[in-house]
Amino acid sequence: MSSQTLERFLEENLANLRHQGLYNEIDTLESANGPMINLDGKSKINLSSNNYLGLATDERLKKAAIDAIDKWGAGAGAVRTINGTLEPHIKLEEMLAEFKGTESVISYQSGFNCNMAAISAVMDKNDAILSDELNHASIIDGCRLSKAKIIRVNHSDMDDLRKKAKEARDSDQYNKIMVITDGVFSMDGDIAKLPEIIEIAEEFDLISYVDDAHGSGVLGKGTGTVKHFGLQEKVDFQIGTLSKAIGVVGGYVAGRKDLIDWLKVRSRPFLFSTAVTPADAAAATKAIELLMESTELHDRLWENSHYLKKGLKALGFNVGNSETPITPCIIGDEKTTQAFSKQLYKEGVYAKSIVFPTVPKGTGRVRNMPTAAHTTEMLDHAIAIYEKVGKEMGVI
Repeated sequence: MSSQTLERFLEENLANLRHQGLYNEIDTLESANGPMINLDGKSKINLSSNNYLGLATDERLKKAAIDAIDKWGAGAGAVRTINGTLEPHIKLEEMLAEFKGTESVISYQSGFNCNMAAISAVMDKNDAILSDELNHASIIDGCRLSKAKIIRVNHSDMDDLRKKAKEARDSDQYNKIMVITDGVFSMDGDIAKLPEIIEIAEEFDLISYVDDAHGSGVLGKGTGTVKHFGLQEKVDFQIGTLSKAIGVVGGYVAGRKDLIDWLKVRSRPFLFSTAVTPADAAAATKAIELLMESTELHDRLWENSHYLKKGLKALGFNVGNSETPITPCIIGDEKTTQAFSKQLYKEGVYAKSIVFPTVPKGTGRVRNMPTAAHTTEMLDHAIAIYEKVGKEMGVI
């Protein structure tokens, strides 16, 4: 018989989440994750994917993956340090280093794994980490795993960062101090103030760490937030994912060669988890090749982003302070936000509600992610549905 204690815990807490409007329903797609998707037998305009450049369904990536399976098999077969390192992994890392403008790169199984791996491989209980309060959950978990002292910094508040960096340095309590920030913040779409962060890092000898999951492929003509600001020579850790704009799966850390060499011998996800499949590595490599050859997809993404933002703002929706394609429609109340998302779904727009604890209470929003694959007609239809639902619910 299963534990009654566990059963009571689950029943009570799941009921509580549903009562507060915080229980998230998980949908199953009946099609590939493109600009239009099928759910419940109906076609919907997809505004919830991180597939910024439409590469997840790109025929060139699919062919690269199929060819890699034919040559290298379905799986890597081992961890990288035994015999799971295949030529496709090395080619991917070499190309990423060129793309990001660093000496070297190490690839991982996911972007989440990168933060779990890299932070704890370098920081420990004798160190401190200055972390932006809106950093991604994987950064928060990576910091916790390191056992370093976590010093929370007000979001993009450079005065607060400088003050806390000075306090940490002057305390003489820590061997190393790191500053960590997202390059692009995924819920609001704002960009980190990297030039000022690096200036403070240099002043107080902080290790600099930028998670560019939502910046790579999007900013800097596709090269990311760090190169957008021309700071690739000064940022110690560049973290990226291969599952968003790149359209596949996996993650990587880019930096100086000795840092990457250290991560290869001390980062636990690299040492104890089987490598990504040859197909994933080959498809991601093809995506990077395409981005290095042309900015066409990047430019189309930004055209669609500006178009959608302009249309939603004209209707009176609050899209916050987004500086990137991430386009939140901030509703506020959690239950209203979820009801609004459900009504959009009924009318033909798939745009998921984002509520606490992903965002602070009272700031519930429907987050829209236009991609390079959307047509103007799709976006016009989505805007018209937003207008209809917004007026019916009294949101605009």
